[in-house]
Amino acid sequence: MNSLFSHGAEPLGSDNQPALELLEPVLNTITVPGTVAHAFAGFTDQTHLWWPLESFGVYGAASYVEFEENLILETADDGRTSIWGTLDDWQPPLSFHASWHPGSTALWSTELRVAFRAVGEGTEVRVFHEGWEGAEDPAAERQRYVEAWPDILARYARFMGAPEEDANDTSGNQDR
Repeated sequence: MNSLFSHGAEPLGSDNQPALELLEPVLNTITVPGTVAHAFAGFTDQTHLWWPLESFGVYGAASYVEFEENLILETADDGRTSIWGTLDDWQPPLSFHASWHPGSTALWSTELRVAFRAVGEGTEVRVFHEGWEGAEDPAAERQRYVEAWPDILARYARFMGAPEEDANDTSGNQDR
């Protein structure tokens, strides 16, 4: 007898249970002009000025998104709020990490890390998005962000003063 129980533990995916499919992270990188501190502040303190709320917001273009204490929060013009995520690692001006669930609940969150590093006369901003297994529909959520992050980061880069051709250069993006 190998176990005190009538049978040993079955490997994951047996007994008609599907094996958990691990989806690859989505990585996007863009370079913006200015110092690391300036890029970090533009991303976190001035999000309401560049985030495309009309297409990637809960309440639409008239709402306001901000990093407030340990939350990423969207507020509608009528005062309703939606928590997009909770910050659990805040390292200004180098990086932050958050649970991420705009338009959903913390129950269905993914993980977002944004890192900033000096390159030449600008700052490389790297968005590393993973933890798709935490989303309600993991494959669909991942695909949504494969398509969304390049547009979101291009808007951020334009806001930060990157030339149009650089703002749309997402050659550092990886979709595996």
